[in-house]
Amino acid sequence: MTKFLHRKGLPSYLFPSIVSYQRYVKFQENSRKNRRESMLFLEHSPCLTGGIGAKAENLLVSPAHLSSLGVELVTLSRGGDFTAHEPGQIVGYLHIDLKKRNLSLGDFLHILNHSLVASIEKTWDLIVEENPKAPGLYTVEEPKRKLVSEGIYAKSYFTSFGFALNGVNNLSTFSLINPCGAKSEDMTSLLRLGKDKDFPKKRKEFVLNFTQIFIDQLP
Repeated sequence: MTKFLHRKGLPSYLFPSIVSYQRYVKFQENSRKNRRESMLFLEHSPCLTGGIGAKAENLLVSPAHLSSLGVELVTLSRGGDFTAHEPGQIVGYLHIDLKKRNLSLGDFLHILNHSLVASIEKTWDLIVEENPKAPGLYTVEEPKRKLVSEGIYAKSYFTSFGFALNGVNNLSTFSLINPCGAKSEDMTSLLRLGKDKDFPKKRKEFVLNFTQIFIDQLP
């Protein structure tokens, strides 16, 4: 585990190995209980997660079939529909005490999206944008494809969960769902966009860029 910036009382960490999803769920619960802020950047083994808005018809296979594929299915209290995690993604989890920092949830989401857009452009010279009709960040050039999935949970003025940027993952797990109610064909990755060169190095560069931009905007 590599520690990056620790400014404004907010430490950030990059994990070198895969972290189980259930391990993270327990971590975010403890973080909220103790109001302990942090940012984590990691990868998960193949799994599907469904938020409070998940619709049954967007899960395209049975739980038994998922089990046979070695894909975990997790139901969560965060916002959003079904999404997928695979090795090769950059998953970022943000544990921010909104009350202590006098931030509204809207303020937090604005800071998050601005930081993602700016750090993706700085790291890969790639422009992404929000879609007012759907969560996440999408490529600007046609056909517009979703590069970053987002799902935030805010309880007791404390955030958890965050975003997943598709890096060098093959997106195969997304074919098992309609991600966030859309089609799996709407997803893209740095690999598909031809931006996968020197990914391990670029991954660290992105994390550093994101943490600097994000923390700079915090009160």
